[in-house]
Amino acid sequence: MAPKSKPKPSAAPAIAIEDLFTALDRHIKRSEYEQAVKVADQVLSVAPGDEDAIRCKIVSQIKEDKIDDAVSTIVALSKKFPIDLGFYKAYCLYRQNKLDEALEILKNLERDNATMLLESQILFRQGNMDASVDIYQNLQRSRIESLEINLVAGLVSAGRASEVQRVMDAMRVKATSSFELAYNTACSLLETNKFADAEQLLLSARRIGQETLMEENLADDEIEIELAPIAVQLAYVQQLLGNRQEAIASYTDLIKRNLPDEPSNAVAINNLVALKGPKDITDGLKKLDRLIQKNSGDKSFQLVPSLELKLSSKQKESIYVNRMLLLLHSNKIDQARELADALPQMFPQSVTPVLLQAAVFVRENKAGKAEEMLGKYAERFPEKSKVALLARAQIAAAAGHPQIASESLLKIPDIQHMPATVATLVALKERSGDIDGANALFDSAIAYWSNAMTEDNNNLSVIMQEAAAFKLKHGQKEEALNLFEKLVKSHNNIEALVGLIQTAAYTDVEKAETYEKKLKPLPGLTSIDVNTLEKTSGAKHVENGPHLANNNIEPNETKVSKEKAKKKRKRKPRYPKGFDPANPGPPPDPERWLPKRERSSYRPKRKDKRAAAQIRGSQGAVAKEASGSNSGNVKSNQPSNAKASSGSEPAVQPKASSKSSRKKSRK
Repeated sequence: MAPKSKPKPSAAPAIAIEDLFTALDRHIKRSEYEQAVKVADQVLSVAPGDEDAIRCKIVSQIKEDKIDDAVSTIVALSKKFPIDLGFYKAYCLYRQNKLDEALEILKNLERDNATMLLESQILFRQGNMDASVDIYQNLQRSRIESLEINLVAGLVSAGRASEVQRVMDAMRVKATSSFELAYNTACSLLETNKFADAEQLLLSARRIGQETLMEENLADDEIEIELAPIAVQLAYVQQLLGNRQEAIASYTDLIKRNLPDEPSNAVAINNLVALKGPKDITDGLKKLDRLIQKNSGDKSFQLVPSLELKLSSKQKESIYVNRMLLLLHSNKIDQARELADALPQMFPQSVTPVLLQAAVFVRENKAGKAEEMLGKYAERFPEKSKVALLARAQIAAAAGHPQIASESLLKIPDIQHMPATVATLVALKERSGDIDGANALFDSAIAYWSNAMTEDNNNLSVIMQEAAAFKLKHGQKEEALNLFEKLVKSHNNIEALVGLIQTAAYTDVEKAETYEKKLKPLPGLTSIDVNTLEKTSGAKHVENGPHLANNNIEPNETKVSKEKAKKKRKRKPRYPKGFDPANPGPPPDPERWLPKRERSSYRPKRKDKRAAAQIRGSQGAVAKEASGSNSGNVKSNQPSNAKASSGSEPAVQPKASSKSSRKKSRK
């Protein structure tokens, strides 16, 4: 009888798609994104083209920070099903820091609140702060949650911190409505140099943050991580207020705790290195090298991935600049040059990399190349030329090129007639021997401030005073006299009046005497006859003599006061215990405090010339006997049965030991 065939196992009952979506919803609400991805795959195995399951899978992968997996899912499913996943792809590219590609995708999408928010974030990361702020301002009517936080952050980053309070008043929000907004508002106060107000608002932000996060049942460690940016900013406020030690202690404590908030750690490290400066360069370089990595394929640099995507362009540049300065301080010129060459491509909108390249040239004693490079940069970028030209002028002046330095300063129109600039330019012109050029600078500055519509004419008086002194120094007495006279008539300056009298004494004595009458007499000189004083040979110095103001004191009175001043109180001398002044005994040696070699009784020990006569020849040679007879005597004195222990040892003991024994016997 044939055996019965075993029944085939029945297939597992298929799970209803409704139950799968219920499980998917539960995992997403519990933030169990890994399980949500698995359930979404189960839904797609039953219903391959389900749009909701596809979106849930992509969002769960993004929430898990698996951006590469999300991009792969988007690319694969976009080819199979006609689903628009452009927004998700743009967001993933934004997270991968592929900002240009993300913007290109957003241009082809419908412009709604989500796409506008993402676009503003991309522009913010690119450093285009003004465009980012414009988008946020257009979204104000949309009542998007936490919009004011991003808007204030954008205004601060765009250099428009002065507009923050006005925008917040228009939106009818208070700075203390959330700890994030309080933090961003405090940053705006720092930008406007209101350090004390910023400190108080940061303390409020920390308190509000602790209360808010405790209500959300976060652990203490998680709360500390969330509030790490506030702690770093409080340390920075202490640094700005001049509390150097407190700031160093705060930064050091934050770094030692090594919180998972890597951007805050990086900012603390960078600020600590900047605060210490050239001190402890090795430790500073080690700390910064942990944040920077060099690309193996080319000569470019980048921060570690966790910082490259989260720090702003300004913060990144600050880290590279501090490392560059430490390399220059430690004389690592090759590494400094390598980094300086890479920075212009990394930060093309900033002038700082060019200044650092010039600094490397200066350290290599190539000031001419630095001047040439800065000059070309100023011509290519006129809107950024001011800083470059100032640096060029400083380098040229230090290198002994006054003509190039003055030429650079003359290309900056908005500081031409400031007193400090005029003084610098005149000094440079004078150093290069261009006296006429210096005079022309003074004349131009005087004409500018004479026509300036300002209430304060202090700049005009200062420049006229210096111009007159300069012309007088270089023999232009008539022009100096005219300037002094104008200055006296317009400003009634006593220093100008003195200069006018001194100058007129060379050219017009009558005018000098006329203006001399305007000088106020000095107190205490009314009884002095100037003519008689001029005939004398001059005043003699008298010790403790009377002051000019007390010239009515009689000579006898001065002698009496001098004698009184010389009298001193007599005190009974104090003797040591047991000392009898009647029988003092022999006087102590007056040379008792001098070293022995400096005393008159010192006699140096006589050198033994015989020892010097024996030590001749090369170093290490055995001392020879003075004569053959002496050697025979020594040999005869040895016992007949004595044996040498080895051929390398000397047969006779050195005589130095025998001499030392004789000296001891004499003593």
